[in-house]
Amino acid sequence: MIKTKSIYEAPSDDDGLRVLVTRYWPRGVKKEVRALWVRELGPESELIKRWKSGAMSWAEFKAAYSLEHKGHVKKTALDELRQAMKADDSGVVTLLCVCADEKRCHRTILKRLLDGG
Repeated sequence: MIKTKSIYEAPSDDDGLRVLVTRYWPRGVKKEVRALWVRELGPESELIKRWKSGAMSWAEFKAAYSLEHKGHVKKTALDELRQAMKADDSGVVTLLCVCADEKRCHRTILKRLLDGG
């Protein structure tokens, strides 16, 4: 099972493998709040800047972020995450990001990619 949550939400016992999927380390967050950091799964810097500035719509961001996953670096990072998921005994992975609104966050797109859709 794949879940998503903000890194600023308190960890819970049912989080399983906690994986930070941001390009940059979030301010004020201790390293212990995650088990793994796969920074390559965060959106490219230019893409996130365009989205945050309002220069692109959510639909455009989703398409561009999904397109990034066709590249070798992102495929390798996805494979790394899939291997970690297989090795974790809990059967649960929680994708973590700094965004408060998970409906407008790359972690929901990443969840769909990992779920095969």
